[in-house]
Amino acid sequence: MTSTRVSFRELMAQGGLVRVAGAHDALGATLAQQAGFQAVWASSFEVSAARCLPDASILTMTEYLAAAADMQKAIDAPVVADVDTGYGNSLNVAHMVHEYEAAGITAVAIEDKVFPKVNSFADTSHDLLPVAEFTHKIETAKSAQRHEDFYVIARTEALINGLGVEEALKRCTAYADAGADAVLIHSKKKDEAEIVEFLDRWDGRAPVVIVPTTYPQWSAEAATRHGVSVVIYANQGLRATVQALRDTFRTIYADGSSLGVEDSIAPVADVFALQKLDDWLALDA
Repeated sequence: MTSTRVSFRELMAQGGLVRVAGAHDALGATLAQQAGFQAVWASSFEVSAARCLPDASILTMTEYLAAAADMQKAIDAPVVADVDTGYGNSLNVAHMVHEYEAAGITAVAIEDKVFPKVNSFADTSHDLLPVAEFTHKIETAKSAQRHEDFYVIARTEALINGLGVEEALKRCTAYADAGADAVLIHSKKKDEAEIVEFLDRWDGRAPVVIVPTTYPQWSAEAATRHGVSVVIYANQGLRATVQALRDTFRTIYADGSSLGVEDSIAPVADVFALQKLDDWLALDA
């Protein structure tokens, strides 16, 4: 761990809006930090997509943990790990906390869906655990942590499941009372209206995290005015990569050479810099 690295709890204590970018590997995490993001989201959607597998609890905790650990080793900013439902029951949650802490991860986000889960934007059912069962998971996570700065974000999918703001408020209140350090309210609506309703009715007992994937027009400044503490841009980097690779490969194939894309892609020297090649070569000088 580098001397400049801070935990996610320390970052939150600094005040102001924390902006987080999603990634699935060390390179993406490094680019996110270089762009100015204060933290990186180890996205289960991105990690799964990088394997061309759906975000449907197919990969194991070991695979998600390895990806998050690679990111954390590469950057000074804290990684917030998307740990889905905690990979099973409360015993799995305790094991998850032990393993992520040991890997240097200082924050995780766990959601209240039934295991196995499917990505929130998939056109399928999104059944939730009973409140008492999920609060037990939160309590287990907090009792399992070995370091006081470990940060647990409780994510409700009540709005994703169409249960409304009242249910989301009830669940987030229970989760905060169970010890969650923050709550994440998720929505698949095309505007921020139900998120704003939630925020206007939230009593502030825990910081609020949002993921404005389907309502990208809502600015960070506006979110801050409504009391948001953390905003996660969870998958835009992956989607940009997909489009850029598709366009680049198609152009090279169609042209029969790479000349047509050379001015729009990073030079090899840029990749060397990201790899810190000069630092490594200096070790062997």
